[in-house]
Amino acid sequence: MQIVASKRLTWYRVFDSMSKSTKTLERKVESLLQETFGYRVATFIRSTSEVANIAEYKPFDDSELDADGNVLYIAFTADEPSTESKRMLLTFITEVDDFKVYGREVYWLSRKNISESKFSGAQLERILRMPATIRNANTVKRIAFKYALFADKNTSH
Repeated sequence: MQIVASKRLTWYRVFDSMSKSTKTLERKVESLLQETFGYRVATFIRSTSEVANIAEYKPFDDSELDADGNVLYIAFTADEPSTESKRMLLTFITEVDDFKVYGREVYWLSRKNISESKFSGAQLERILRMPATIRNANTVKRIAFKYALFADKNTSH
C-alpha cells in the first residue's frame, strides 16, 4: 500500500508500507519521530487512494468553490472528530468561513484571504480537541494527481 504521511504543518512524504493498519503505522512513525527529534510530532497518514478521494470530494457547491477569492482548505486529523466537536465547529460558520466535516477531514471554505479570517488553525485544533494539519485543497489535488500517476506507472509494469 502506498501511503501519504504529513508531519504537522511541515511536509508530506509518500512511501510504501506492508502495514494494513494506518493507525498502527501512524503510531510507529510518531514514535520514531519522537525518538529522532525529542518531541512529539503529530502524524497523519492516508493511502494514495484516500488522498485521491479527499481531493475529489466537493463539500460545497461549485459556485462557492469557484467564486473569486474563495479558497478551500482541508484539515487532516488522526481520528474522526466527535459529534460534540462537529457541533461546536458549526457555531463558527460566518459569512467568511464555512466548515464541513467528512470522515477524518475538515473542509474549511474561506471567502476572504485566510489572514483576514477571525478563525485559525490553532482554534480548529482547540475545537476538535486534537492536532490537525491544514493544506490548501489545490495542494492536496496536486499531490493526489502526482502520486496517482506514479502508482499507475508502478502497476502497469
